[in-house]
Amino acid sequence: MVNPKRQALAPGLYLVATPIGTARDITLRTLDILASADVIAAEDTRSLRKLMDIHGIALADRPLVSYHDHNGERVRPRLMRALEEGKSVVYASEAGTPMVADPGFDLARAALEAGYHLISAPGPSAVITALTVAGLPTDHFFFAGFLPNASGKRKTALETLAEVPGTLVFYESPKRVAAMLRDAATVLGGERQAAVCRELTKKFEEVLRGTLDDLATLCSERPLKGEIVVLVDRGRLPKIREFDLDERLMAVLSEHSVRDAADKVAAELGLKRRQVYQRALELDRQQKDDAG
Repeated sequence: MVNPKRQALAPGLYLVATPIGTARDITLRTLDILASADVIAAEDTRSLRKLMDIHGIALADRPLVSYHDHNGERVRPRLMRALEEGKSVVYASEAGTPMVADPGFDLARAALEAGYHLISAPGPSAVITALTVAGLPTDHFFFAGFLPNASGKRKTALETLAEVPGTLVFYESPKRVAAMLRDAATVLGGERQAAVCRELTKKFEEVLRGTLDDLATLCSERPLKGEIVVLVDRGRLPKIREFDLDERLMAVLSEHSVRDAADKVAAELGLKRRQVYQRALELDRQQKDDAG
């Protein structure tokens, strides 16, 4: 157990990350801030109070304010008044990092617009934790949060993400994860590699890996429980030899403009139009130079 001592904190709004499962994942800096802030706000006051008790942090006479999506408009003025009085205010998510699919965004934006200092104490994040264990590329990724509940709207949202050149990361409900995986397989392609991460850092942590088709079938047959993060690998372009591309482009360029030839060949070979258009321009230029 750590027993932080209360120290004076500079006025401002402090955002602290809390564990997504294991209580010991909290950082020493977060413990210091929780022990020292004048006002404490939390998405879930009961879970934060339990976390503070585990780590020996006394609330004493300091206010512990509930702040979440349903009461933000009403409670935010109270926290802003505390900042106006020169106090230090800390906000903690129920689990993970504030501002990531979290009600802390509006509070942080209001503090910044009013000219107050915004300080972050980084720590646990379900997005980053899932990326480290999924076994998918991490050089580029896109966090898309929760998809719409309705299948039609969910498919439309997935279509806008189909060409993102990185791993896609979603939060999902265990009740909807099978349907979400089926829609993702339909829109993005069932052969795409994916991972379903469940109960990260907790006792029953589990990571399911496979294609979207495989995972959709598995999750429909075996209902899951707990907090879930779904990751989907980027799409892969077909492997086309440069010689084959040039040969096809040369044939089509004899009858079509560069623009039309690029459109036609890109559609035929399943390649990005920009890639094909650039190559068509080069080949057209070479033809004109040879003719001249």
